[in-house]
Amino acid sequence: MAWIAIMDRGCGQFDARGLDHPPETCATRVAPEALLRRGTLMIEAQFSAQPHPQTLLSFRHGMPHSGGFSLRALPRGGVVLAQNLGQDLRHCTIEQRDDARADRVRICYSWDCDIGQARLSLEHLDTGECLSVRMADPHPMPLANLKMVTLAPSLREIDGDVRYVAIADHIHPLGPMPGICASVPIATPEGPRPISQLRRGDQVLTACGKTAPVLQALRLTVPARGAFRPIRLRAPYYGLTEDIHLAPQERLILSGSDVEYLFGTESVLLPTQHLVDQTSAFRAKSATLVTYHHLLLPRHQAVMAAGCPIESLYIGRLRRKTRDLRESVLNHCDPQTLPEHAKPVWPVLRPYEAITLARWRAA
Repeated sequence: MAWIAIMDRGCGQFDARGLDHPPETCATRVAPEALLRRGTLMIEAQFSAQPHPQTLLSFRHGMPHSGGFSLRALPRGGVVLAQNLGQDLRHCTIEQRDDARADRVRICYSWDCDIGQARLSLEHLDTGECLSVRMADPHPMPLANLKMVTLAPSLREIDGDVRYVAIADHIHPLGPMPGICASVPIATPEGPRPISQLRRGDQVLTACGKTAPVLQALRLTVPARGAFRPIRLRAPYYGLTEDIHLAPQERLILSGSDVEYLFGTESVLLPTQHLVDQTSAFRAKSATLVTYHHLLLPRHQAVMAAGCPIESLYIGRLRRKTRDLRESVLNHCDPQTLPEHAKPVWPVLRPYEAITLARWRAA
């Protein structure tokens, strides 16, 4: 399972073995007839506020598998996908509310020709809202054409509001996502340990000093671009004893008199992306890909990451939702072994509230 391509309007990288292979090693050749029968095409973009369709991505492919692919944003805020192989057309549409224009979105098209199913999902990055539709009998993607389209910008059309396009040879999960980089030390009864070394059954220390068992230690590799690009939090801010790297959506638990004054509660959850101020937090330089980790505990709790309280993975009532669980990073788990998190223990700040608190602390 690997990410094999990433591109924007100006350049692209492709390696059928995976983008994490050293560039100096000999890349494998792609046979003209090779097909990607299972995979994911991911786009991160800003919906345009203009009242006309927006071509996010479009390309054609020639013999021996002539056809094409396009993904467009509609004026009312939805997206429509069209794919043809010869004269055989497949298409699907996600309808969306009218006020969705100008939103930051992540669009994922995942397909598996062996089971005859595909899924188109639209995630609003600022709100976390995610919609998806299913499509039957998807077409495979010609691998040699994907290589040409990735490496030759003239063979593709990408809108200026698209941050990146990435292609994987596996189905990218939806739902709760890991968001802690591998080297971040997590407090345990034996002392700090990198989160990448923790396993199911290990014990961790919570913010209140109690121990909790790790039910699942999860990891996920994603493109280190856009809303997946790691954020570096600097010590000694936020109680940190050393710098750490987190995903933008990863949430810190902040407390203090300013939190009580502004929000009337002892603690709040604040996404890391709203802390970026170029002093205490900034977007980190990264390789093409990044692997994030996370810990699922029996309850929604705070774990200590280099002295800073960070929430454990929150999954809500995911175990009750068969399809959502099957499409998530926890798809390998028996629902009976998963906990239920009724609601977040701490209030989750809305984007404007998070920005207000961050500015208050920076003043």
